[in-house]
Amino acid sequence: MRELHIKAYGKINLGLDVIRKREDGYHDLDMIMQSVGVYDDVIIKDTENVGEITVETDQFVLENNKDNLAYRAAKLLMDEFHIKAGVSIYIYKRIPVAGGMAGGSSDCAATLKGVNELFELGLSEKELRERGVKLGADVPYCIMGGTAIARGIGDDLTKLPDAPQCHLIIAKPPVSVSTAYVYGRIRPDEITKRPDIEKIAESIRESDLKKMAGLLHNVMEDVTVGDYPIIKEIEKVMLENGALNSIMSGSGPTVFGIFDDGGKAEEAMKQLEESGLTEQLYLTEFV
Repeated sequence: MRELHIKAYGKINLGLDVIRKREDGYHDLDMIMQSVGVYDDVIIKDTENVGEITVETDQFVLENNKDNLAYRAAKLLMDEFHIKAGVSIYIYKRIPVAGGMAGGSSDCAATLKGVNELFELGLSEKELRERGVKLGADVPYCIMGGTAIARGIGDDLTKLPDAPQCHLIIAKPPVSVSTAYVYGRIRPDEITKRPDIEKIAESIRESDLKKMAGLLHNVMEDVTVGDYPIIKEIEKVMLENGALNSIMSGSGPTVFGIFDDGGKAEEAMKQLEESGLTEQLYLTEFV
């Protein structure tokens, strides 16, 4: 029996624009994605139970069945390559669930990479991404990781240099948001303020943290904040304690703040802990 331990990193959006709704029901997006140091531990083992796939997590709110993305990832490769052994997957969750940080997609990506390595399938990153998009729009990015422009449904990826390092606070309020619900309410033709993705990318290439922070914007925030004003309350605490900027990630409700001063970041962490606004709170960095 072999056992692999894989870190499935969460992501934030340094910029997120929704361009249009497509005929297939998806939306065309223009985003900059960034991996962060909040990750799930994915443990994958081969077993002697022929063809059996089991998925367990430490979170009772997650489905540990055939609808779980990690299960579907393992099954996709095992069916394609006629793998006869069984696979056991255990996921220790840290990435907020239903928080706008692609936790499920990241676990899915880690499972694809793990099964590929465990059974020596020899698939390249590009080949894994081609399979990953069948499971979810964020999965190809989660396979790639790092800093990238993502277009189309999120699968048209352009690698960027590493974003300038900073002190990063990630804060999830005690609410969960359905991605489908937010996409269902957004009206791309009514959006008045959009992020300048090219300028954000330029600031990253220049390694200019303050310029990058000043350009952060997420068009989904206007939709989600209407139902969850606590998002703005968390951002306010971060900004009042020295954040260069603070916005929501993805469809929310997780908020992140970028700091160029470690002392200010620690003070913001203290204020957030005392505020009672957060359910999960991390001080971390870009990966």
